[in-house]
Amino acid sequence: MSDQQQPAVGSKSFTAVAINCAAKAGEWIKTKLGNHTSLSLKYSAQDLVTEVDKGSEKMIRSLIQTHFPEHSFLGEEGVEPGPEASAKALQSVRDAEYLWIVDPVDGTTNFVHGFPFFSVSIALAHKGEVIVGVVYDPMRDELFVAEKGKGAYVHGKRMTISSEDTIKQSLIATGFPADPSFALPLNMRGLAALAPQARNIRSGGSAALHMAYVAAGRLSGFWEIGLNAWDLAAGSLLVTESGGHVTDTKGSAYDLGVRHVVASNGHIHEEFLDILAKADAAG
Repeated sequence: MSDQQQPAVGSKSFTAVAINCAAKAGEWIKTKLGNHTSLSLKYSAQDLVTEVDKGSEKMIRSLIQTHFPEHSFLGEEGVEPGPEASAKALQSVRDAEYLWIVDPVDGTTNFVHGFPFFSVSIALAHKGEVIVGVVYDPMRDELFVAEKGKGAYVHGKRMTISSEDTIKQSLIATGFPADPSFALPLNMRGLAALAPQARNIRSGGSAALHMAYVAAGRLSGFWEIGLNAWDLAAGSLLVTESGGHVTDTKGSAYDLGVRHVVASNGHIHEEFLDILAKADAAG
């Protein structure tokens, strides 16, 4: 990772540790591209895990605990598959004074297929409020960093959301959830409603990167049904610190328990929510 990307942060600060963890994990993941040795299914045929996910999480957890042994930790690979298990795992730690929330490889399916759109997502919440968010894309060496109240940055430069003020002008992203019975049909209803009205729709396969792209003004908005805290926590701070807006699909303020998310530049948010509501696609 090039030095020019790293914001000026003090040694062992929360943000410095998050950046260091994301960079080290990301560089290691990159060396494993096309070279993973195990692949197994979790919740569904679309929900994959490799030894690289597990190794990345172990590396990040170890680095964090070296600096902050008293902090709590919630990582995707330490939680049983499925929405109920995810909700239960979050509930057990969400009120911790300091909670690190980690997706060690966001976009595992992309990683497995060699499709270069995946990321490491690391957030730190203080009493349930996200105060640090880092998303690192190792394939582009892009580091997205936000601190509560201090703005959000990529390549060391401040990010701002896009200026589009209608869905018609907007490039929007979504994902195709791994849950085939509830989340996927709901997301497809939203897609059917939004696709004819938006400028276009994209689906890159990493919710954390989609959120980072909203923050950077590359997307006007993003929505998806059935995500988890580790998919969204870091990205939520990136978006809000860039001037955007993050809610659930019914318009309630973002918190760590949100699973159905809408993130936008703020200008299109109400129209975005309205289209999902009218399509009965908000969950």
